[in-house]
Amino acid sequence: MSLLRHVRRLNALQGLHHCRREVSSAPAKSATLKYEQDPQPLFTDAETQRLLRSMTQLQLDKVFRKRTVKDNRSETKFMTNEQLETEFLLTIEKAKHLLKMPPIVKIKQDTERLIAKDPALKDFDTTKYVFTDITFGLPHSERKVVVRETDGTLAYASLDTTKRMNQLYFPLEGRKSYTPRMFAHEELLHKCLEEHKYEFVLDRLTVQYEPYETEFHNLSARVFEHLNESKQFDLLRSTRHFGPMAFFYAWHRCIDDLLYDMIRRDYLHNAVELIALTYKIHKIPVEYAQTLDKLDALHPTPDESALSELRGFLRRPEEKQGIKQEIDTAIGKTEQDFAADDISLKFIEEYIASEHSLKKVQLELAVQTLKEINLEKLQLFRGLKKAHGVQAS
Repeated sequence: MSLLRHVRRLNALQGLHHCRREVSSAPAKSATLKYEQDPQPLFTDAETQRLLRSMTQLQLDKVFRKRTVKDNRSETKFMTNEQLETEFLLTIEKAKHLLKMPPIVKIKQDTERLIAKDPALKDFDTTKYVFTDITFGLPHSERKVVVRETDGTLAYASLDTTKRMNQLYFPLEGRKSYTPRMFAHEELLHKCLEEHKYEFVLDRLTVQYEPYETEFHNLSARVFEHLNESKQFDLLRSTRHFGPMAFFYAWHRCIDDLLYDMIRRDYLHNAVELIALTYKIHKIPVEYAQTLDKLDALHPTPDESALSELRGFLRRPEEKQGIKQEIDTAIGKTEQDFAADDISLKFIEEYIASEHSLKKVQLELAVQTLKEINLEKLQLFRGLKKAHGVQAS
């Protein structure tokens, strides 16, 4: 009986190993859109990063929402106002860290890098030897891994071998030594996309693959393409993946659906930034810097908006707002917001009228609808201020 149980256990293990080999060898479906040249210089450019961070938005309730993780506890502290102000600033810095975007780089080609050929060592063993530098604290990109072949050849390890050795000695939490089923089986990935689990897929992708790997490029492009079809852009807003998504659309000249979503949600400042990013990437001779400077002067920075939101929780119920603040809150806009909207809409309409816009009718209707809503709000805004004797600033 014990021998029979042992045989069954071996058969089960053999089936598991076969399944793992099958999963890791499954081909991934290629995406339609790819980067033809190295996107890193443009993506890491200071102006590009500023535009992408602004478009991502700093919505603290979404950044710090509860997630399905092992430790999801909350902590309660008693603080003075000064300590709470310090905690607010730390919270904003933590949120900015959580929104740090994964880099976009070109696909690294695996080339043979020969170190030496030693015919005297030919057939020294029946298997190759892998030597790994396990110096503590070295970045994985600087860690040397070399392989001695059975014919005596000494060469730097391939990218795949280097990645496996790094994972063996310095394991990254969540990364598997085999291809996860959701990436290996097309039907599982398709199911995740159809259920709009975009952030989940991209988070898993970022852990499993390096940004220079072909799989990372193919799978992330597939997610962005599916997102562009489903129009569920808000699911990635205020996540670390919104910036790379916007950059992907701007690079491939397909920003109109995302632009329509921004106009519909009254994110006109972000819409201007998206158009400006497209002009910058493709070197289109349109002056956008002056428009961005005007909008920056009228709008608070994302950090200032988040800090103002946090400070709002400190206001006691008995503390009443001034009549001007009450009107701004009721309308949802300030005088500066209406002025910024006029500047933004003018810039957006110029883009729609140009040859670069692909979905002119949809965008024109969205702009016209927003104009009518803004006009009603502005009339109500002025009427309330006049009725309460509030002077225009």
